[in-house]
Amino acid sequence: MLNTADYIVVVLYFVAVFVIAFKSGSKKSENGEAADYFLGGRNLGWFVIGASLFASNIGSEHLVGLAGQGASGELVAGQFELLASLILIVLGWVFVPFYLRSGVFTMPEFLEKRYNGWARTYLSYVSIVAYVLTKISVTIFAGAIVFTALLGIDFWTGAIFIVVATGIYTVFGGFKAVVYTDMMQMFVLVGGSVILTIFGLKHLGGPGELVAYTTEDHWSLWRPISDTDYPWTGIMFGAPILGVWYWCTDQFIVQRVLAAKDVDTARKGALFGGYLKLLPLFIFMMPGVVAFALAEKNPELLSFGTSGYDAALPLMVKTVLPTGLKGLVVAGLLAALMSSLSSVFNSTSTLITFDIYKKYRPEASDKELVNAGRIFTIALVALGIGWIPLMQAIEGGLFQQLQSIQAYISPPIAAAFLLGIFFKKINSAGAKWALISGAVLGVGRLSMEVAGGKYTGFLGWYVGMNFLHFALLLFAICSVILIVVSLSKPEAETYDDASLVWSKETKVPISSTTRVLTFLLVLCVITLWVVF
Repeated sequence: MLNTADYIVVVLYFVAVFVIAFKSGSKKSENGEAADYFLGGRNLGWFVIGASLFASNIGSEHLVGLAGQGASGELVAGQFELLASLILIVLGWVFVPFYLRSGVFTMPEFLEKRYNGWARTYLSYVSIVAYVLTKISVTIFAGAIVFTALLGIDFWTGAIFIVVATGIYTVFGGFKAVVYTDMMQMFVLVGGSVILTIFGLKHLGGPGELVAYTTEDHWSLWRPISDTDYPWTGIMFGAPILGVWYWCTDQFIVQRVLAAKDVDTARKGALFGGYLKLLPLFIFMMPGVVAFALAEKNPELLSFGTSGYDAALPLMVKTVLPTGLKGLVVAGLLAALMSSLSSVFNSTSTLITFDIYKKYRPEASDKELVNAGRIFTIALVALGIGWIPLMQAIEGGLFQQLQSIQAYISPPIAAAFLLGIFFKKINSAGAKWALISGAVLGVGRLSMEVAGGKYTGFLGWYVGMNFLHFALLLFAICSVILIVVSLSKPEAETYDDASLVWSKETKVPISSTTRVLTFLLVLCVITLWVVF
């Protein structure tokens, strides 16, 4: 599918990634070696933070999946992108001041400061296991498929190459290498997707033809409450719960704002990330919509055949792009998977280093922590390679269910962070019971789904409930447990209220620029809700 010019573009992309990674990783700050390696010296600017938030979130499976949903008439899935824009405002306005004032390296460390060591241990192990089972495995798997489908390289070679290449610059350069390559990859991602959309519309005959050959569902962000996948009630009330966990409390994402030089910079970075999250609806889903219209108008030119709608993106690349530009879009896909993989390598290594290794080696120097972090990253690379044959053997449906475990354990984590920040009477006893209860209820439902079988009565309702409605229900149950147990078992305050709990006296002022940018971002989301 690619010719020499396309391969040259791909090679140039890899060269650029390594040059940026090694140059940025060699720069040192005055905040200590550990802060340099794990948090980029805690002096990152807003542009780098926002670009990295966006790029690390968009994996190659994300690109392929969004295009496929666009083709299948599931524009409603774009709601998760728009909601992310709003939730990034919450990250900047609500969470950032507490995180930066506390001086933590990890999210579990923040929970320990707010609650106790048990909460830190729980979140550490849950996060590490979830990253290894889901984020690392699915990113490698999707990356290998991209290599096979678009570059003609066999699955094993592609998987090992992408893991090793990403691991090298992550091990050497640390977090700075991750975020600065993310920034470059953001431009490649956006540029490649815009070019693909433009050429697709050109082949189709323009926006008028696009509307003529698509259905109402291709242009609607809303589904009725009876919809089994994306009811509007689930979108508006359940999806934000998952969003708060992912965008505001997950180490994989939040590590970027922890690296900001100050609160105002972190807020602006989160807002910039929010503006970037407006784009996927147009540049990642729209190529899929265009592919559907092309297949309807001219099936001889483009046909999904037995491949299904997830083939929309590779079919578009193959059909509408000229030589050279195909290489750019393939580079965009590689950028997506490498940014996600480097981010998960670094964030998992940070969790292991600070929440497990340092716990047993509290006297460890910065140099020892950095060396430990590098060793753990290398171990994760090896583990990623070891996962490959297992991923090939796992049944597709089971693999999907394995990933969904995060959706079932995230509501109690979101409750522990949110209520813990806003209410000082929430304590460690309440957090422990809420986290355990939430995990039991969430994993219990997942286990019944995996086991299959027909359930009736309460169990039938419990297992059959839409996953977004379930997230809302689980969040409500965990919040009630958190409040009731905390009030029934009051504890002496052992934390610094000024750093860890909201109060009128200690809130951080919000600049006028941030207020204006926030208003405009909210206005953009509301406008898209009205138009679509």
